[in-house]
Amino acid sequence: MHVVPVPALADNYIWLLYDDAGDAIVVDPGEAAPIEAALDRRGLRLRAILLTHHHNDHIGGVADLLAHGPVPVYAPRDERIGHVTQAVADGDEVTIAQPSARFRVLEIPGHTRSHIAYVGAGMLLCGDTLFSMGCGRLFEGTPQQMLASLDRLADLPGELKVCCAHEYTAANGRFAQTVEPANAALAQRVEQVRALREQAQPTLPVALATERATNPFLRVDNHDVAQWCTRHGAAADRVSRFAALRAAKDEFRA
Repeated sequence: MHVVPVPALADNYIWLLYDDAGDAIVVDPGEAAPIEAALDRRGLRLRAILLTHHHNDHIGGVADLLAHGPVPVYAPRDERIGHVTQAVADGDEVTIAQPSARFRVLEIPGHTRSHIAYVGAGMLLCGDTLFSMGCGRLFEGTPQQMLASLDRLADLPGELKVCCAHEYTAANGRFAQTVEPANAALAQRVEQVRALREQAQPTLPVALATERATNPFLRVDNHDVAQWCTRHGAAADRVSRFAALRAAKDEFRA
């Protein structure tokens, strides 16, 4: 299975998965035109659409894509998402015949109350919950919910390719280095990201194992991260540490 991040809108990625026979799956199409162009350029046939949550920059292109012909649309159970042919929940399996792929659904609330991820074909399609060296803002969930969701993702196999939906990696890395300035793996990842962005290349996908070594939001139990949280007034419990990190990232400018 080939996986391509298709740039869209200001900084979104729409994920295009396809096989050598030319059958394709699209994940979180916030607009149709970039995907239509990518499908035409590669001679691909759209077979299914996967949606992680209701925000318009993830679902805004669905209607226009369906205008070319009906395909199944999988999404969480949420009345704010239209055009859904199969609503899915935690533990469900999504099986697509062409291209041959099977995904397990994980409910990961926090960014939104109904956010889900799809795990399969060597990929973690995580929408706006987990970003490279960062995580999503808490629009509808609590710090406790978001931390539980991130813990759940961090427990998945490290070889999974993290396919998140925004190119936020460089800014996330700058914040992460203020938390863990001595983290050698983080410094290496930041340098890799710098080189990729200088060439206008995507920083994604990235191995989940790399995220576990570099992402402060997955490292609230790490000594250096905990020490940073203490200096910033967080209590000793994990949720407070996560909340302190998220609040600091919300205000971070660099």
